[in-house]
This record gives sequence, structure tokens and C-alpha cells, in this order.
Amino acid sequence: MSLKLYYAPGACSFVPHAALELAGADFEPVLVKLHKGEHQTPEFLALNPRGQVPVLVDGDTPVTQIVAICLHLDARFPQAGLLPAQGMARTRALETLLWMNNTVHPTFTHVFMPAKFADEAEAQAAVKARALGQYRRLLGELEALVAAGPGPWLGGAQPGVLDAYALTLLRWGGFAGIDPTTLPQTWALSQAFAALPAVARVIERERLQLNVYRPTVA
Repeated sequence: MSLKLYYAPGACSFVPHAALELAGADFEPVLVKLHKGEHQTPEFLALNPRGQVPVLVDGDTPVTQIVAICLHLDARFPQAGLLPAQGMARTRALETLLWMNNTVHPTFTHVFMPAKFADEAEAQAAVKARALGQYRRLLGELEALVAAGPGPWLGGAQPGVLDAYALTLLRWGGFAGIDPTTLPQTWALSQAFAALPAVARVIERERLQLNVYRPTVA
């Protein structure tokens, strides 16, 4: 059965995008230009009525939501080791994946899109400022997880979806004014992950710059 991934450059769709390449999957990457509203077209909404990327189409069936897609790919390509296969190692990896998705990720949404959560400009600024402090703290938690990790990668011996999500979250921090080099363990992990040939193909396809932080000029 054919695989098709709808993605937007630099979005969380980077996670399954990298997973597919790591697995050596034969898939069709489909660029969705969010700035042009392509995620709100009737054709895309037929795949995902929520109008979000990523969407993985397996055969004729669309799968949405990062965690669901990651678990689907892990089951489809068990040889890739995208997540630990069993036992407490798998439990801890899922614990981390869910925390990334349900805590760290939405915190950044409050930083990047405060208008989703407040109407007035003053209220939006307050939402952003509070979320930024929380995001810095959460990246600190991620740094500690990387430092205490079970192996060279967040999931252990093999690179996988946790490393892809860690890179994504750290990269987003640059847009929030957080220098990734101040989180040296996560920065080193992200650089090593980005250097893998499979991941490098994704970065080239999405035309991503790993460090987007720009220091404020006084």
C-alpha cells in the first residue's frame, strides 16, 4: 500500500517526515503551504477536517495527530526502531513522546500564536510572556532528559521519533528568542540527528536552518 505524507516545512510534521526517511519507507511527500491557506482547502479538509498537518495517508486511509502517526509508523516499520520495542524502555519513551506532544508543543503554540488564546493586544502579550517563561523551563526539562538518556539517542541505541521531536522543539525555541546552544546536550543531540543522511534529506527537502536564534541588538 502506498504512503503519502502531507507536511509543512518546520512544523511538527518534521517528526513523521524524519521517521519515514529513517525507516527507509517508500512514500510521497506533499508540501502544504500554510501561509497560502492550503490547509483550509476543501481537498485538504477532506483528509483532516481540523485543517492541521501532518496527515499520513496509508493506502486510502488518512491518519492524523503526531502520536497516532508515530505509533502507526512504528508498527508498520518495526525494524526501524523508531520507538523502543517493549518493556519499560518503551513505556518511558511513550511517556516522553506524550509529554512533548501534550505539554511542550502546546506551550509553544501560546508563544507563537497568542491570538488563539486572547483577543486584546495587551492580553495576547501577557499570554506570550507567560508561555515563554514556561517554554524555557520545559526546554530545561528536555535538556535533563537528554543528559540522563538511556543511550546515544533519546530512545536508546537507535535514532527515532523522540529525537525528531526534540530537534523540532529546540529549533522552535530559536523563534522564541532562546539560544539553542544554551542547552548543550539537546543542541548536540539535534546536530547529530540532523547529520544522519536520512534526516539530512528531510532538512534539505524542508529547507530548514537548524539554529534560527537571532540575538537581540540593544
